[in-house]
Amino acid sequence: MKRQVVCGFIVQWLTDYCNQIDAEGYGFVVGISGGIDSALTSTLCALTGKNTLLLNLPIRQKKEEYERGSKHIAQLCNRFANCSELEIDLTDVFNHLEKTLPVKVKDHGLSMANTRARLRMTTLYAVAQANKCLVVGTGNKIEDFGVGFFTKYGDGGVDISPIADLTKSQVFQLAEHLGVIPDILNAPPTDGLWEDGRVDEDQLGATYPELEWAMEFKDDENLLTPRQKDVLAIYRKFNAMNLHKMSPIPVCMLPKQVKN
Repeated sequence: MKRQVVCGFIVQWLTDYCNQIDAEGYGFVVGISGGIDSALTSTLCALTGKNTLLLNLPIRQKKEEYERGSKHIAQLCNRFANCSELEIDLTDVFNHLEKTLPVKVKDHGLSMANTRARLRMTTLYAVAQANKCLVVGTGNKIEDFGVGFFTKYGDGGVDISPIADLTKSQVFQLAEHLGVIPDILNAPPTDGLWEDGRVDEDQLGATYPELEWAMEFKDDENLLTPRQKDVLAIYRKFNAMNLHKMSPIPVCMLPKQVKN
């Protein structure tokens, strides 16, 4: 992969998209998690020269995740005059919402993890609309189109997706090329939605390189090793389970004889 060429293409794509919407051009809002995807996405947005608002939205955040995000924001604001920072601590809002929910909901770990993502999405859009900005997605190819590893109407609720055609491995390559801080480059990928700090591999049961291999696999399954068979099964399980996230919303199309 020609890193400079790819980065330049994405930066131009972001610029052109904004200019098509408005002659003066919209800006960007990016939620910063302390992870590699949001770090790369926000850097690409900053390189456009357009207003780039970096939001830090902690909700009972692990200290190391929060500090990585804060360091990245500080670095970008120091490098690019068009970047600005906004921190909105949503912990109290989340706590209050949690208290109002039925026990069955608040005790459901995945439901509450996804609620965090949806609360952040709501905040991102509120800030974006008030600042004439687009909400920029940070999902990569394997997450958005392979295993569906994102929250529907949470981090999946965005206006544009500049890195959704990049594998996780490519995201790391471009982030290193663009000077993302070592703290983020060396951190294990995590969605930051769990208080126990579990990483993506814990939740998926496979590494991103393994899942990228499974996404492209088209050969004879009889030739696979036991681990490769396990990874392929993991990929197919998540792909089938999360297809509703990755496909357009089903619409009940009524035939004429039913409508009339």
